[in-house]
Amino acid sequence: MGSELTSPETIKNLPAHVALIMDGNGRWAKNRGLPRLAGHRAGTENLRQIITASVEFGVQYLTIYAFSTENWGRPPKEVEGLMGILADVIDRELAELNKEGVQLRHIGHLEHLKPKLRQKVEHAIEVTQANDRLILCIAFNYGGRDEIVHAIRQIISDGVKPAEVTQELVSRYMFTFGIPDPDLIIRTSGEMRVSNFLIWQGAYAELYVTPTYWPDFNKDEYRKALLAYEQRDRRFGQVAENLTKD
Repeated sequence: MGSELTSPETIKNLPAHVALIMDGNGRWAKNRGLPRLAGHRAGTENLRQIITASVEFGVQYLTIYAFSTENWGRPPKEVEGLMGILADVIDRELAELNKEGVQLRHIGHLEHLKPKLRQKVEHAIEVTQANDRLILCIAFNYGGRDEIVHAIRQIISDGVKPAEVTQELVSRYMFTFGIPDPDLIIRTSGEMRVSNFLIWQGAYAELYVTPTYWPDFNKDEYRKALLAYEQRDRRFGQVAENLTKD
């Protein structure tokens, strides 16, 4: 299958920033008679090939929706298991990611994590901060509405006058400051919603939804999403130059 993939040079209009809603782990596991946590582990294992493919395709920024602010409402055993998976991934993958030139960033809140896990995340960010081959943003304990509320509170705290508030200023208060808005948001498992993910930054992102569950979303499926993006006509609310203007 790998030999059939188009090389990076043949994919025109490549998105600089791809964001991923990695959905369907639980249903993937259920279909196999496995516990939900097994699906989350399979999904985590799958992330390695997508990171590698991002580098090969030439994607510059990859943001993954790993754990939302709403996910705390899941069964405690599942939440604890997800925290353990995050810790295991950092321990197992950090050295290789650093070697491959991947810079890790976090968007969301770390203060609710246990101190040991929080230290692991902060260490991973520090170790990889000089890398620039791929910027991997991990949205963990993240919610789009929460991010906007956080930004508003900071703007008020900084004494910004109402007349000074612009879209550009608000963007500077987002967790993603310094990162370009996503060009393409991919959601696996077929659900037709963005689930509180990058709702400010994704205002004009192209959406691609596939019925494939995340653990089965391989390099070839990724390529299909990039090729679909290649065919999109992005107008950003404006009229294309080749259309008749009123």
